[in-house]
Amino acid sequence: MRETEHVDVLIDVAELARLRATNTPVTLLDVRWKLGDPQGYRHYLDGHLPGSVYVDLDTELAAAPSSERGRHPLPDVADLERSARRWGVRSDGVVVAYDDVAGTSAARAWWLLRWAGVPDVRLLDGGLAAWRRAGHPLETGEVTPVPGDITLDAGAMPVIDIDDAARLPSDGVLLDARAGERYRGETEPVDPRAGHIPGARSAPTADNLDAAGHFRPHAELRERFAALGVTGDRRVGVYCGSGVNAAHQVAALAVAGIDAALYPGSWSQWSADPQRPVASGEQPG
Repeated sequence: MRETEHVDVLIDVAELARLRATNTPVTLLDVRWKLGDPQGYRHYLDGHLPGSVYVDLDTELAAAPSSERGRHPLPDVADLERSARRWGVRSDGVVVAYDDVAGTSAARAWWLLRWAGVPDVRLLDGGLAAWRRAGHPLETGEVTPVPGDITLDAGAMPVIDIDDAARLPSDGVLLDARAGERYRGETEPVDPRAGHIPGARSAPTADNLDAAGHFRPHAELRERFAALGVTGDRRVGVYCGSGVNAAHQVAALAVAGIDAALYPGSWSQWSADPQRPVASGEQPG
């Protein structure tokens, strides 16, 4: 486990409202996406934070899917740069990503932009629900921002590939961020095989959150990850179904002050390779 440099991962509703009131340049990204719900853009049009731009996770935060690379491969950085400029991302501003699923899809934008070198990217803690609970207004319809000027360069966040994921449990900790029933192999709604990578430990993303959908405090998250074996100088890697929810786990680890690598291909890549072994049940295997 390596301690991360201090970074602000989260921003709460009150702080975001203060930033907007001081005319600080803020780019708001609405990453409305949920597995099994293709209507993210429609939900955005029906109501979003004022000034926010819709981000299409499938086409802008990922390359085309394939069995060789998984359902949400990392996009080419040049493509991501074009998208980020369309969203209005500037080199001198703050980027805030949010969704309506407690950050589990918005974290993909947070991680990708951090990976591509954007220095100040935050997740809105509690997301759209927290904004509404605070009594702030929504707006409807499309937002077309002034194009941004950001220049991106990949590599600022660590990643592991499929072979690294196979080796990591022997000298580090590999966390599986999917729901427990998928880890145990009881169900598999989208990928070719059920189960988990041998040696991986079950760490459902939902356990990063409290009952209101906010990230749990630093101390609670450190305790949670310590119980999963994230201690000392052990390397940490995270995967999920396709590298989306795993980004939320990397964010939670960062809140806890822990550096972790993302496995972008995740279970969708691993399970599509018949040569890769699969474990099932409660234990890492």
